[in-house]
Amino acid sequence: MKWMEQELESLAGESLERSLREGVPVQGSPACARQGEQAKLNLSSNDYLGLAGHPAITETIRRELLREGTGSGASRLVTGNAPAYTRLEEELASWQQSESALVFANGYMANTGVIRAVAGRSDVVFSDQLNHASIVDGIVLSRAEHARYRHNDMSHLRSLLHKYRDRPRKLIVTDAVFSMDGDSAPLRELAELKQEYGAMLMVDEAHSGGIYGTQGEGLCHKLGIKDCVDIHMGTFSKSFGVYGAYICGSRTLVRWLVNHARPLIYSTALPPALVAGISTALHLVRTEHERRERLWDSAPLFRSLLDSAGFSIGSGDSPIVPLLVGDNAKALRFSSALDTQGIAAVAIRPPSVPAGTARIRFSLSASHTVKELAEAAGVIRKTGLETGVLKS
Repeated sequence: MKWMEQELESLAGESLERSLREGVPVQGSPACARQGEQAKLNLSSNDYLGLAGHPAITETIRRELLREGTGSGASRLVTGNAPAYTRLEEELASWQQSESALVFANGYMANTGVIRAVAGRSDVVFSDQLNHASIVDGIVLSRAEHARYRHNDMSHLRSLLHKYRDRPRKLIVTDAVFSMDGDSAPLRELAELKQEYGAMLMVDEAHSGGIYGTQGEGLCHKLGIKDCVDIHMGTFSKSFGVYGAYICGSRTLVRWLVNHARPLIYSTALPPALVAGISTALHLVRTEHERRERLWDSAPLFRSLLDSAGFSIGSGDSPIVPLLVGDNAKALRFSSALDTQGIAAVAIRPPSVPAGTARIRFSLSASHTVKELAEAAGVIRKTGLETGVLKS
């Protein structure tokens, strides 16, 4: 194990070593996180709509636990495919206006399983340079050619599509909203290129589902291109405030995945009580529009406050607001200083982001009030000056 110790020492020397830190949400206030005895304003959670811990979801899970128990017992293809799955997948297909839907244990399993199932050795997958790690790993597992295009650079993608135009299967895959930068993919242009070159298009709506669209269907729906998307992926662990993931698409796609997506075939199914809780969360996402409205009021306000303070803020209109620091050690010091001031804001460093772009990734929730965010922006400015992140 000496080689591990040496590698860990190297990571620590570059301020890149990670460690687990306990953080327990305060019940009834998803905008707060408790670490030790101190409650903090949570500006790092992906609980965009503030549904984590919602009493209706909690009650559904509690009731189903009493009736169904705690586990599913086996994979969905053995004995784990409870009736709650059928109900949820029908609801998801209706919500997404698609022919069919399929629930996975989590987003990582969905992305790795789907990409490996639809692409193989003789195929090519075109992937944005800033796509999530689960997409990258799915491409590696598929053994397809990995053609990475520069972030949101459609000219570069077009040149790669032309280069590989004769490959039997071509898959373009992108995040809808990029998790570390908060900006959006040019989905309309991607849909046009997909049609022009006869490719499949897969869109990961993990950080846009629940937020965009009249019922939170996602960015593809908002832009009116959902019928151009062959594989629509989303998660229940962010806006839904629960856990799990889904794929929506054609009946043929779902039949194929049931037979070829290894994470689905060889993983124990989610407990029925959790699946029932997701159904309740889906109802809340579709009907409680005021949550999205509050989020869309607070996101531009918070961005404006940090920008006017002089920070370098990433572009985009999503609830993800990256404050660029650059140096790994300085980002860690800034995060630690904010923590002592009662703000939970995590430093993001390579390899999650490119080298030299360490940042504090702020993530807003419908649970945050305007007053909380305005006060937090003042604390962030003061702390930025004290730590040298912001020049006076």
